[in-house]
This record gives sequence, C-alpha cells and structure tokens, in this order.
Amino acid sequence: MIRSAGLGGMLVALLVSQVDAQAAGDPEARLKALGLTLPPVGRPIANYVPAVRTGNLVFLAGHGPAQPWGKTATGKVGKDLTTEEGAQAARDVGINMLSSLKAEIGDLRKVKRIVKVLGMVNSGPGFGQQPEVMNGFSDLMVAVFGDRGKHARSAVGMAELPRNLSVEIEMVVEVE
Repeated sequence: MIRSAGLGGMLVALLVSQVDAQAAGDPEARLKALGLTLPPVGRPIANYVPAVRTGNLVFLAGHGPAQPWGKTATGKVGKDLTTEEGAQAARDVGINMLSSLKAEIGDLRKVKRIVKVLGMVNSGPGFGQQPEVMNGFSDLMVAVFGDRGKHARSAVGMAELPRNLSVEIEMVVEVE
C-alpha cells in the first residue's frame, strides 16, 4: 500500500529534496531531473477541450492514463489492479495533465499553485483505498512543483469510468 507518510512519504521527500537541489524551483528542470518527458497532448474523445483558462485559473478536464502507459490504464482498482498499480496510473494521469497544462499556458514556470484536484478511481467492490491511489498523482505534483504542488484534494470511488479507465482526474491550477 502506498501512503503519503511512512516509507513512501520519506522516499518522496528525499526525491523532492534531491530534485530541488538539481532544479532550483524550475518545474521543467524538475521533470528532466525525474527522467520524465511530457507526451503530446491527447485529443478529446468528445465535444470538449482539455483545458480552459479564465483569469488566473486553469481548469483541466478529466484526464486518464492514456496509452502507451500499459496495463494500468484500464480496469478496476482492487479487482483488476492493485493499489500500487492504481497509484502508478494516477501518476501517469498527472504526466498527461502536465502536458495539457503546458500546452495551455506555454511554460510550467507560470504555475503559482496546484489548487484543487478531484480524483476518481474505478473501484472494485469493497475497495476503499482511493486516497492511496491518488497519492501517485499528488506525489508527482509535489515532486514537480515543490510546495506549489500541494493541493486540496478529493479521492472518490466510482462504479465505472469512461472507456473503463482505471483513474480519471480533474485539476484547477492558479497561474501568473
């Protein structure tokens, strides 16, 4: 089980401190230090856009762990996927969302704060570890943005998600 405290939290804190030293607060440099490359922005599957900016807020539509992420992209967490695999899927969603955010604002250094996150986990019967799944996303945001990546969050279980996605996440971001 992945937790924000304990060994997982300590590993994230160590990773963030190492990345901070290398990247000096630049989220683009932090991504590079983490060995992450943002994929091209995926095309919406219906009549909507991936992100909308109004004033200094960017609202990101629900994103999933698009391919080629592998087997964690679909299925019910707690039935088809473990909690750890669900957390990896949530992290993959975060990478996709960062691509959409960058496409909308041009440069991730413009992010002032990750404000609010809604994580929807396609949950098997009796599964109640949605917060642990969503830690995969939240830990990535903190690794990329430091304290600016800490956010308010809801993590809820869903009986079904579109296209049998394992995780879908929405996000609100304050920008310059």
